[in-house]
Parts: sequence; structure tokens; C-alpha cells
Amino acid sequence: MCCRFVRRSTQEFLADWFEVELEETPRLAPSFNVAPQSVQPVVRLSHKSGNREFALLRWGLVPFWAKDAKLAFSTFNARAEEAATKPAFREALKKRRCLVPADAFYEWQRLDAKLKKPFAIALTSGMPFAFAGLWEIWLPKNGEPLETFTILTTDPNEVVAPIHNRMPVILEPKDYIRWLDSGDQARPPADLLRPYPAEHMRAWPVGDRVGNVRNNDPQLLEPTF
Repeated sequence: MCCRFVRRSTQEFLADWFEVELEETPRLAPSFNVAPQSVQPVVRLSHKSGNREFALLRWGLVPFWAKDAKLAFSTFNARAEEAATKPAFREALKKRRCLVPADAFYEWQRLDAKLKKPFAIALTSGMPFAFAGLWEIWLPKNGEPLETFTILTTDPNEVVAPIHNRMPVILEPKDYIRWLDSGDQARPPADLLRPYPAEHMRAWPVGDRVGNVRNNDPQLLEPTF
């Protein structure tokens, strides 16, 4: 599961990291408590140029066939092992894959029936990374088209397993090209939907302030050892 994450890298750094032209990059303000239903940048291939582009999409996928946008409240994540067969995700998995830039994500460890402890999880290198995402465009009967995305999840690695039973799929930079290229729609790169190597990740406890989406500051990442 992934319901909160952090994107703190600068716009210039992200443009360079994801090989997107800086002058074509929308303003990307840092966010330390990204939550579903917010509008966030994803990287996808432009249908016009074929080059990578940043697009601002709402988090919570609305399938093209949906009657209304309410489904987005339950589709901010997609289980990797089910995406190829679930009606909400299977067409996007074939044709509309994206990268979701992040620097860390939050997860809650259940201590008992009522108490949960939040953790921040990131790469040991401190570098940004990309979640494997899917995107869709929904055309309502009245109003503007709505573009949305979801983050794929998989089994946890040894770092995340003590905290939660799912983790977001994190892609290696060398696999960005394969993930974005939808040339062979009959065979999407499902082999990339695996746990990230645990030896390259770390987790640390953080304060309860992260539970309130109105809190959005660097102090959310401070450890509470």
C-alpha cells in the first residue's frame, strides 16, 4: 500500500533525473505529505513527440469507462499481481504507464487494534526514485477531461515487511525506458513489478503529525528514535 509520499527534489533536479526538458516542465513545488486526490506530476511519453514529459494528474485512477469519478477513492493503488486482469487497470497497464517521482514514502506499522506508528522509507543513497504508475483519461458527460493515475504495489522487501504487508513498486532508472514504452501492448513488462532490493532502502520512525494531510513541511521526515 502507498497512501502518502514525499517529493522534495527541486524542479531542476527532477527534470535532469528523468531526462525531461526543463523549459517544458511545469512548476513542481516540493511536497512532504502527498495524499490521494491531490494533483501530482508524473512522467510519461508525449503522444505528440514521443519524448518524456511531466504531466500534472490527480492521484486516484478513474477508468475511461467509469460512470463517475467516485471510483478514484479506492484506486489510488493497484496490486501488481492483479493489474493485468482488473477492469480498472488492465487497459492502462497495456497502453498508459508512467513514472511517479518521489523521494520517500510513509507507511504505518500496526502496534495493536487502535495504535499505529508511522515510518518514513527511502533509498539509502538519498536520491529520488520513481514508483511504477498507470494513468488514464476520463471524459465526463459535462466538463473537462480528467487525467488520473495510480501507484502499483507489490510484496514487501525485508525493510518494509516489519511495517506493512505491501510496498509500492520502485523502478530502477535503467528500467524507465521499458516501463514507459507501450509498443508491445500484448506483453507489458510485468517482470519489473517486484520488490526493490532491501539493501538499498532504509526506514525510520517519524512523528504522528504526518497523519494530518494539512501538515506539509520538512520536519515530517525527522526521526523520532
